[in-house]
Amino acid sequence: MAVDYKKIEKRARIRKGVSQTVIYTLLVIWALMVLFPFYWMLLTSIKSYGSYNAEYIPKLYTAAPTIQNYIDAFTTVSLAKYFANTLIYTAVTTAAMLIVTVLAAFAFARLQFKGKNLVFVLFLALMMIPNELVIITNFVTITNLELRNTFTGLILPSITSVFYIYLLKENFAQVPDELYYAAKVDNTSDLKYLFKVLIPVCRHTVITITILKIIECWNSYVWPRLITDDESYFLVSNGIQTIRESGFGRENIPAMMAAVVSISVPLIVLFLIFHKKIMAGVARGGSKG
Repeated sequence: MAVDYKKIEKRARIRKGVSQTVIYTLLVIWALMVLFPFYWMLLTSIKSYGSYNAEYIPKLYTAAPTIQNYIDAFTTVSLAKYFANTLIYTAVTTAAMLIVTVLAAFAFARLQFKGKNLVFVLFLALMMIPNELVIITNFVTITNLELRNTFTGLILPSITSVFYIYLLKENFAQVPDELYYAAKVDNTSDLKYLFKVLIPVCRHTVITITILKIIECWNSYVWPRLITDDESYFLVSNGIQTIRESGFGRENIPAMMAAVVSISVPLIVLFLIFHKKIMAGVARGGSKG
């Protein structure tokens, strides 16, 4: 009995088409569910105060968009001050973290010293400690040093990360040892080899941890909330909470949403610009060979 390969091929194409249609339909539904809160936040931020309060049934559009809510968000409350504090905190913390992370990762990946493996294992064991315990310890330490309500107190506990050191160390370890030995033959110092060879080769991972740290600092909430009760040192996350708890945030929801949009857009733009480098850095750091 002859086999009709055309019918089999046609059935396979139909099954593949149906399968792809179902998958893409589910992906579209999932994307809409994820993006809808952002759309609703943006939509509310451009509705006027009067039109928002006049809507008994919320509308999915607005016929008269306005930017007055953004003006109110920056003029009525100290949102600009919160932005400035966050920029200072993010820039200094990220720079300090990069210095510590790069040097530590290089030491674990290339330098030879007694007990290195044991120290690295103990270092990784710190990842097993719950964050709540670390926060309590850091809070007691910073309080005893009288560094509450200071940028130093905000920054110091955040300048190191076990995960980032591990990620960069694994990336450094993938660079062939022959390059390091050749550099030593040419009397190249360790620091020169680090900055001239390792960092350029592993730039994707360095960029990745930089962006992830920026996002982490920008979204930081618990630690700044604990260590600062002076509004002069509030970050945007704490500032938004303060706005929400005040009469302004509870009464003027569109202006509140405008403030939330204002602090969300920088991170969204940053991720959209560098998302390929982030994925490449994480993939490279987690691979061998």
